[in-house]
Amino acid sequence: MTLHHLASDPAATRGRRFAEAPAPTRSDYQRDRDRIVHSTAFRRLVYKTQVFLNHEGDLFRTRLTHSLEVAQLGRSIARSLGLNEDLTEAISLAHDLGHTPFGHAGQDALNACMREHGGFEHNLQSLRVVDSLEERYPAFDGLNLCFETREGILKHCSRPHAEALEVQEPGGVGQRFLLGHAPSLEAQLCNLADEIAYNAHDVDDGVRSGLITLEQVATVPLFGRFMADALAAHPQLKGRRLLFESIRLMLSAQVYDVIDATRAAVADAGITSHAQVPTAGRLVRFSDGMRTESTALKRFLFQNLYRHPQVTGSMDRASRVVTELFGLYTAEPPAQLARREGDTPARAVADYIAGMTDRFALSAHREWSGQSLFD
Repeated sequence: MTLHHLASDPAATRGRRFAEAPAPTRSDYQRDRDRIVHSTAFRRLVYKTQVFLNHEGDLFRTRLTHSLEVAQLGRSIARSLGLNEDLTEAISLAHDLGHTPFGHAGQDALNACMREHGGFEHNLQSLRVVDSLEERYPAFDGLNLCFETREGILKHCSRPHAEALEVQEPGGVGQRFLLGHAPSLEAQLCNLADEIAYNAHDVDDGVRSGLITLEQVATVPLFGRFMADALAAHPQLKGRRLLFESIRLMLSAQVYDVIDATRAAVADAGITSHAQVPTAGRLVRFSDGMRTESTALKRFLFQNLYRHPQVTGSMDRASRVVTELFGLYTAEPPAQLARREGDTPARAVADYIAGMTDRFALSAHREWSGQSLFD
């Protein structure tokens, strides 16, 4: 497939931090994707919470299935836009590698624990995983990924952390946050595919869990109009088939909207080379109407699912697990805790806890406290 002139070309990559001979059968971005898939952190995502804790049901999404869905959406859109599919896939698969156990509750708890030690950001932790925490190769720590993959993984970054990254790696992945620049189009696409995926699958998981109803979600314009379309085409539909068909139609409409809106934005920007992308602003986007509708769906899910008493109750207990483990390991570091040169004891503990799966964290907490918080 011919790449769009604004796409990321692996032949023009800014390279790896440690020089390596090229692979004979794969591009650099394909090689990055393969390293991510074979990493320890990627395998652990199967037992890390998306919204519902892993023990609450086998059919709910985990961080791993979420990452796969983001990759599928990202590749589909990238192909239509002429962007680099392999880079899009690599970023998509790696974007949540630094997430803690128990989803955002675990992240918030760990950030609170680390408040006096530089804080905790899961995007920065994902970069830390691929840059230093993975231990698979004899010549370097981390996965030694290409600059473009690393740039895409670092979706958000606070200014203090960006400044620290700039000191460690001048002109590196932290610089764009200091300059207010945009990342590659492939990275921009992954950000949007992430939003499309979690809105859709959280509707699915929320209804299947019984915490929200199909009738409730139908009041949200973005979902409601596609449920109406599904019923108009198939009047007999109900239950799960109606849910699935409505989500399918919604996903398709959002994908086509991104493709059309992005093509229009690229044409309006009038840029002619990949080097101009950073200063052109966000080009991969929804139309204004779809952005409004997607935001309304996100708001509905926040109010009715993420803040549902059953979910918040579980998350409160999960926060307690993370907080108490942090206190325990800070006072008595376990033998398997690795402290890298330059890291504080607190950062080493944060790395260790962030790498845990839900069930490992629960098991460790139960062994220490004698309490089973989720039985």
